[in-house]
Amino acid sequence: MSRHPVPDRSAGRDLGAALRGAGYSEAAVYDLLGDDAYSIEEDEVLVEERRLPRSRAGTLIRLLFLQLPVPADAAVDALGRRGLDALSSTGLVDVGDAVVPRARVLPIGKLLLASDGYSQDAEDPPDYVATYTPTSRLLDSLTPRPRITSAIDVGTGNGVHALLAAQHATRVVATDVNERALAYTELNAALNGLTNIECRPGSLFEPVAGEMFDLITCNAPYVVSPERRWAYRDGGFEADEISRRVVREAASHLVEGGFATVLVSWLAPDERKAHDRVLEWIEPTGCDSWILPTWESDPLTHSAEWNSHLANDPEALSEALDEWTRYFDDLGVGWVSEGAVLLHRNPGSRHSVRIDSVDEEELDDAGDQILRAFEARVRLSDLGRPEDLLAATLSFAVPIQLERELEPQGGRAIDVDGHVELSEGMRNAVDVTADAQEVLTMLDGESPLRDVLQATSERLGLDDEEASALRDETLDVTRELLEIGALRFN
Repeated sequence: MSRHPVPDRSAGRDLGAALRGAGYSEAAVYDLLGDDAYSIEEDEVLVEERRLPRSRAGTLIRLLFLQLPVPADAAVDALGRRGLDALSSTGLVDVGDAVVPRARVLPIGKLLLASDGYSQDAEDPPDYVATYTPTSRLLDSLTPRPRITSAIDVGTGNGVHALLAAQHATRVVATDVNERALAYTELNAALNGLTNIECRPGSLFEPVAGEMFDLITCNAPYVVSPERRWAYRDGGFEADEISRRVVREAASHLVEGGFATVLVSWLAPDERKAHDRVLEWIEPTGCDSWILPTWESDPLTHSAEWNSHLANDPEALSEALDEWTRYFDDLGVGWVSEGAVLLHRNPGSRHSVRIDSVDEEELDDAGDQILRAFEARVRLSDLGRPEDLLAATLSFAVPIQLERELEPQGGRAIDVDGHVELSEGMRNAVDVTADAQEVLTMLDGESPLRDVLQATSERLGLDDEEASALRDETLDVTRELLEIGALRFN
């Protein structure tokens, strides 16, 4: 695994064309290996290989997805001689009587993504380059994607976020301290026919000092640990310093109106003060922000999670847990949070912050939701009085689910409480009373909120006090639904 891939642009283009021509796609992988294909572990490969037909796509899935050798003549049948020569030229395989994989190439959406092979955990070299991981998906799902001029992916790894940005940005810069990662990024750009990505070696934002960008992404090596084992995991800074730098520097490199999505972690002395530290990082940035914790734990749980590769070696695991928990004790840390920080450089003078937990397993593509949410926050900052919001016309921007809780009373069921849940994106839920739900169902994008409220109050037969309470709740709920991108101004 120590040999770098060869970022041969010509070979990369030929290989990408040959793979697509042979039907090597995400759809083919799912069709032949099932819905859990991308979760297959290395020890399951020999079983899963038996599901594959003797076809061009089957051969390529064996070789590049499952990382099993295939006969050279089968590889020629699948890719053609030119395609196999291109595959060999990239250094992703060794070619003899059999073609032996040295890396993986996965179809990810419309992209082809080369990276190092199945992780061997403790045996992985320091410059190991991972494939499209759960954190890759998290960052992808939480990145807004308007048409823009410039983007940067910091700590690019295999380059997937640079490749995604290159499809809606005129130019993209990808930085990394890991030369192996940059070689993969250059090769992956060629595999996908992208010519607007520039790779620059260096730590974090050092290679772009003084430059500004419309979009910034970063899946930082944010794991807080006493180790310096892997470039993709361990940032080499004390405590959560790398995360602080990423947040602060991302903000300083954003153009007016620009967006940043960065994955980081932050520490706290206890759960009650879980987010104080990240709020301190954000406060001087001059940006609207959205803090999205995805996983929080005590230091022992955190240490066990990031040392799970030692589960089959009890002695090594025990030593690691001792070292890690001692490290957190010395730092005075009692709580660890991981997640995303979203920034929007709002040209206004007032800036807002939200904190909402996100369930990674429930998360869909939330890019459009994020754009609406930050746009609504700019508009809300311009509304000085509640009457201004009451005069606005609003409508739902996404499908929602209304849920109500019923309780028996006097022999019949009455509405007690409920919530509104987004059916896509982050799938946020907001608590809403039954009466306020009635108001929300009447929003049509044409009638001012004031008129909708009055009509609902009359229909429900509310007295003045009840109508006033409904007005106050509706203002709070609509503001929150605007801030999370569920509602929009018309």
